Amino acid sequence: MHIPDGYLSPTTCAALYGGAAPFWYVALRRIRKALHTRLVPRLSLFSAFCFVIMMFNLPLPGGTTGHAVGVGLAPVVLGPWGAMLSLSIALVIQALFFGDGGITAIGANCFNMAIVGSLVSYGVYRAIAGRSPLVSGRRVVAAGIAGYVAINAAAFCAAIEFGIQPMLYRDAAGAPLYCPYPLSIAVPAMMIGHLTVAGLAELFVSAGVVGFLQRSDLSLLRDASGVPASVTDEEPATAGKVMRPLWVALGALMILTPLGILAGGAAWGEWLASEYADPAARQQIAASSLHQAPPGLPPKGLERLSSVWTAPFAQYAPPYVRSRAFGYLLSAMFGVGLVLLGSLAAGRFLRGRAREEAAGS
Repeated sequence: MHIPDGYLSPTTCAALYGGAAPFWYVALRRIRKALHTRLVPRLSLFSAFCFVIMMFNLPLPGGTTGHAVGVGLAPVVLGPWGAMLSLSIALVIQALFFGDGGITAIGANCFNMAIVGSLVSYGVYRAIAGRSPLVSGRRVVAAGIAGYVAINAAAFCAAIEFGIQPMLYRDAAGAPLYCPYPLSIAVPAMMIGHLTVAGLAELFVSAGVVGFLQRSDLSLLRDASGVPASVTDEEPATAGKVMRPLWVALGALMILTPLGILAGGAAWGEWLASEYADPAARQQIAASSLHQAPPGLPPKGLERLSSVWTAPFAQYAPPYVRSRAFGYLLSAMFGVGLVLLGSLAAGRFLRGRAREEAAGS
């Protein structure tokens, strides 16, 4: 679902940056108003969690791969605005340092996953959970369904963005300039895998973690629940103690990230420009695209924009590490460190702005 450079036209990328910008602005203002000491650690933790969970690739029908995003869980803990920032930080780090998603497509990827995903997830969660107690099993079900619906909503947005490219942008000979597959192929190719596998992964991750939080620390579920605090919901002796186990769990997930490379094949729409000339890769592209062969050469716009940015650790493979599994693990550790630094920097910036506004008033 991470759209690479070259698959969307510059006009589409600019429009989606423009579409994402107001949400980023509102999210920053909302988070700054609600900023408190426990928010920054939560933002850091769930940004890192989203980064790591996206490294666990799963085999999808057609020979492609997909992954959970964390979009079902982040809004349940951070609310929609905090989730937007949390996911956006992870997506920006992935694009800049690991080439997972393009620089030109950061706006598109954040719009699809961080913005649409967070809003849909939060809306579905609140609609299903209602005013039920924080310990209710209804909230576990609500989080799972919210994650399933949200990741599929994000995938559908990406499919639409892919599919409109050959309708709108062609060269003088009529060949597509960017993504070569129309809506009739892009939508089913993207959605089949997410409806059947990736969506279920998101469902189980979201429901499982919310169930764990219900038993360990309800305070993490309080802020986005819409339910007022109640002494029957939370024991002060356990409040806040879950953060350490969650950090330990994040460390365990990092150690397990090499499992994410066991699923072979690229995600749909994330093929390298060079793969259009490779017979084996072409066969795989066709198999995952309703058996419609790709063009013989990469689209001209795709080929031109695909080299606009070279990530230092492209495909989570540090060039100085021979072992792919070890390189993947190092990338996870390095990426989590960058995500934490980014989250802490965002928190410091927001606190600084809040102090300046308070002093000015």
